[in-house]
Amino acid sequence: MTAGKVTIQAIPRTILGRASKQLRVQGIVPGVLYGHNFKPVSVQVDGKEFQKCFSEAGETTLVYVALGDQSYPTIIHDVAKDAVSDKVLHVDFYKVKLDEKIHAKIPVELAGTAPAVKDFGGILLKHINELEVEGFPQDLPHQLIADVSVLKNIGEQILVKDLAISNKLKLTTNLNDIVVLIQAPISEEKLKEQLETSTGTAAEDVEVITKEKKEGEVAEDGTTSAEASVKPAKEESKK
Repeated sequence: MTAGKVTIQAIPRTILGRASKQLRVQGIVPGVLYGHNFKPVSVQVDGKEFQKCFSEAGETTLVYVALGDQSYPTIIHDVAKDAVSDKVLHVDFYKVKLDEKIHAKIPVELAGTAPAVKDFGGILLKHINELEVEGFPQDLPHQLIADVSVLKNIGEQILVKDLAISNKLKLTTNLNDIVVLIQAPISEEKLKEQLETSTGTAAEDVEVITKEKKEGEVAEDGTTSAEASVKPAKEESKK
């Protein structure tokens, strides 16, 4: 990989099917390079290099796959992992066109500490885990950041329009949708009851960060990035 440009070296893969298990034992990740009007190519990449690449790019940032004397712009479209060990079993690299816009779901991550939680015991509710955008592949960010340190009082919120989003991207979400809000403190039992009995879709998907009772510390945000779905703006991609 090079600074400012995520690149990973791949070589053609001749070991296919169940036999690919022997590659994984050697620390090699089997995969496939494919795209619209592009003949699929079975490839393999170094496991450690892929982990570095995936950590930096995720499933939205452009990754150049170097194969032979060619370099293909791609999006990591799917990563299959072992349910027990969490080791990568297989990866799909979707070849994109730099002059063709695509739809992608960008993860929304929280940053900072909300004073309303720390000082007043407020409950931080995260309503949106990802936002769908339309843009050219090279303009897609790895993630979108919601800085909760601006939430100083109970009832304050961060809306979609408050996020720092490039004007090169087109949002498919309502700008006034709530990303994060601070709710007045209630008991954990009461909160659980509300979430279990609620019929609202927002409440069903909400993530809760409560103020820890021990030493008054605030619990760290344990959210994970939702899987991003990438498809051409005009036509959904197919393998």
